[in-house]
Amino acid sequence: MSGMVPGHLPFTRREFLKTAAGGAALFATAGLPSVSLANNATGVKLHGLSSFGELKYPADFRHFAFATPDAPKGGRFAFQPSYWYYNQNTQTFNTLNSFVLRGEAPPRMEYCFDSLMNWAWDEPDSIYCSLARSVEISTDRNTYRFELRPEARFHDGSPVTAQDVALSHQIIKEKGHPQLSIDLSDLTEAVALDDATVELRFNGKQSDRAILSIAQSIPILSKTFHEKIPFEDQVMEIPPGSGPWKVGRFSSGLFIEYDRVADYWAKDLPFAKGIDHFDTLRIDFFRERQPAFEAFKKGSVRWREEFTAKTWATEYDFPAVAEKKVVRIEIPDEIRPSLQGWAVNTRREKFADPRTREAIAAAFDYEWTNRNLFYGAYTRSHSMFEQSEFAASGLPSEAELELLEPMRGELPQSVFDEAVRQLETDGSGNNRASLRKATQLLQEAGWRKHNGNLVNENGEPLTIEFLTRAQVFERILGPFVTNLRTIGIPAEIRLVDPSQFQARLESFDFDIVGSAAAFDPTPSAEGFKQFFHSDSAARDGSRNYPGIRNSAVDKLIGVVEQVENREALIVAVKALDRVLRAHHFWIPNWYSPNHRVAMWDEFGWKEPKPDYFFPVERLWWLDREKAEALR
Repeated sequence: MSGMVPGHLPFTRREFLKTAAGGAALFATAGLPSVSLANNATGVKLHGLSSFGELKYPADFRHFAFATPDAPKGGRFAFQPSYWYYNQNTQTFNTLNSFVLRGEAPPRMEYCFDSLMNWAWDEPDSIYCSLARSVEISTDRNTYRFELRPEARFHDGSPVTAQDVALSHQIIKEKGHPQLSIDLSDLTEAVALDDATVELRFNGKQSDRAILSIAQSIPILSKTFHEKIPFEDQVMEIPPGSGPWKVGRFSSGLFIEYDRVADYWAKDLPFAKGIDHFDTLRIDFFRERQPAFEAFKKGSVRWREEFTAKTWATEYDFPAVAEKKVVRIEIPDEIRPSLQGWAVNTRREKFADPRTREAIAAAFDYEWTNRNLFYGAYTRSHSMFEQSEFAASGLPSEAELELLEPMRGELPQSVFDEAVRQLETDGSGNNRASLRKATQLLQEAGWRKHNGNLVNENGEPLTIEFLTRAQVFERILGPFVTNLRTIGIPAEIRLVDPSQFQARLESFDFDIVGSAAAFDPTPSAEGFKQFFHSDSAARDGSRNYPGIRNSAVDKLIGVVEQVENREALIVAVKALDRVLRAHHFWIPNWYSPNHRVAMWDEFGWKEPKPDYFFPVERLWWLDREKAEALR
């Protein structure tokens, strides 16, 4: 699974990897074996796949452990979705086509579509048949044959056929958003053998685990619909999906509602049973955070995840909180490697030298920021894979050195020293030592002072523009900008509207931009190619925001692609982490170990939540007794 959380929402597209219900039908797959892709289970019909280990759920499972089959149905969930808040367009939408590069789509459109297989949210890397009732792997492991469920239907009542599946994979490879199409790079053809059987055929260059991403990330589209409306031309037309939700009322840029499909074809099958309890999901769009917060305080929005530490610490003092109508809880974060940081655009010559990028990072005083602006709520990030066993620390292990030593000539010495960490200050705001370090690095990189500002040997100034669309980041970036100006770098903050931000982000038209993502619990080469590989550096819409083109990084992603057990994967990703950190492509930010959730006290939920994904709108339900007490 190559997922990362993610916005066009790339978040919307990539979260398709995580949100469509997954599993296998009790009656349709009884007796089918499970398989680890590290084994050689080929030529047999399977009900599920995993990277290295056994599946948690057998073919005859009744429902996922995190599901709640006896929960009541009904009610409306009006919420402000959970976002990695840097570059998700929560403020508007102008298309319902969530799978192309053009435009801004609303979050959760992916809930309207099924995929061939889906992820169990309490396992790190297992997928189960959903639209497909079985999957068969060829002996050479280059062809995957899927047998479809005969009862599968689109929302218009037409059957889901192998022709729909074949078209979906072909059209997304050719015209889909890069965050989907990159996964299909090694797909040679998708062929409908008959109405119920489809084969995905690969060129042999794909990793064994590539199918884990593809089978549960590619939405199955209606061939009939797209014969009438070309895929890339579909803008505000409602496409017929086959998923548990469909588009209801909406007003472009203002709100969208999703209605639960009451006669959803899979509602009684194990992979869907006990999930999706609300009748309606509603998302309202706000230009700024404060109006969104006011809407929550008034009760028109009922559930909110709070990403602003200052708001969480100082602004939840309104009457509904005092009356205990609104409650606040902290929920443990998912067990997934995460990245949050500022991407420095190395496509621009002024940022080509890693010493320049390191110097810019040294001017950020995290300790002062955390104390004065974040109320001590966060922990400093250093790794590309924070909060996970994949984060490098200390000196390289012998196993890591086996991977790194053959590339020593193309790597900086810091890769072989203690894993690179960001500079620390005393938090006083008087960070002279780190500014001296920054100045020294800039001099080594060839910058010199001229009329108070830094210029290169051609007299070209070193300037920095931080691109953002969230006003809240102006107060965080302000002191950073001041420090940069102190050492001779004219820096400024560019606040733009959502459409402009999205266009500039996807065409890499920025100096420095903030981004955040959560990788899969078992990271894959497919996911890393989106963020770090040379092939994605010039591909508009990819998430390689720094424009990384580095042969050592590419080689280590190749190692990740070929590992055969989790221990080898951990070693390879740690080595990759060391190389990325040593080159300072990203300036790591901070993280919180918890979701900060505020809600009107009318919901029920099951504990514990799944370890690896938290789609609250699909797992919780309306507690009518609580709701009546509120009224």
